[in-house]
Amino acid sequence: METRGGVPARPSSSTGHGPRISRDATYYRVRSGDTLYAIAWRANRDFRQLARWNGIRPPYVIYQGQVIRLQPLVTPRTASHSRPSSRQAAPQADAGRADTAAKRSAPASSPASTVTHTVGRLHWKWPSDGKVVSTYTSGDPLHKGIKIAGREGSEIRAAEAGKVVYSGSGLIGYGRLIIIKHNDKYLSAYGHNSRLLVQQNQHVTKGQKIAEMGTANDGRAMLHFEIRQDGQPVNPMALLPRR
Repeated sequence: METRGGVPARPSSSTGHGPRISRDATYYRVRSGDTLYAIAWRANRDFRQLARWNGIRPPYVIYQGQVIRLQPLVTPRTASHSRPSSRQAAPQADAGRADTAAKRSAPASSPASTVTHTVGRLHWKWPSDGKVVSTYTSGDPLHKGIKIAGREGSEIRAAEAGKVVYSGSGLIGYGRLIIIKHNDKYLSAYGHNSRLLVQQNQHVTKGQKIAEMGTANDGRAMLHFEIRQDGQPVNPMALLPRR
């Protein structure tokens, strides 16, 4: 969440957030328009990990200029043999101070800012009626999801009920993007939209129209669709119903 004059402000839907964050990166400085979910998505991390490593509690308010730790402070191999140095501990202290500031100035939690209440087994629905023209490949950064062809302007639907945790165009490579949190394990993403019809913190139902299809970088009308479990891409075809 961005801040203006030290006060949390509504996240921007148009500010640029830069390219993918390296898996080896240790820290990230929050920019205007960032959200914890978007940072976790770019870094291929589980948002709960980032929250835990930085002492950030729901509703996961972050501030421009805040330093976010992207790696655990102590690795499992060294946890029982050494103590973190003062240099290592500093960012954690910064995060603790930022969390304290968040508690003082963050708006009170409301139904729109609490976690989604989707429980039990998820029953996925196809987000578009088009033909799958590109499939998921494990470990391939260019094939983290599937691409579904169609006509520009055709409707894009929520694959399951949940809460919109990102709606904007700040993640390079995705165009206008929507990310939905379905529960504490699963998120889904819908990229290359021409028009976004839902806003951040909005709750959506399964099958609800959330966007209109746009075009990819090659000019073809299509939807880029991803599902992530615990922050990692999984094969959407294994979860979607057979057609």
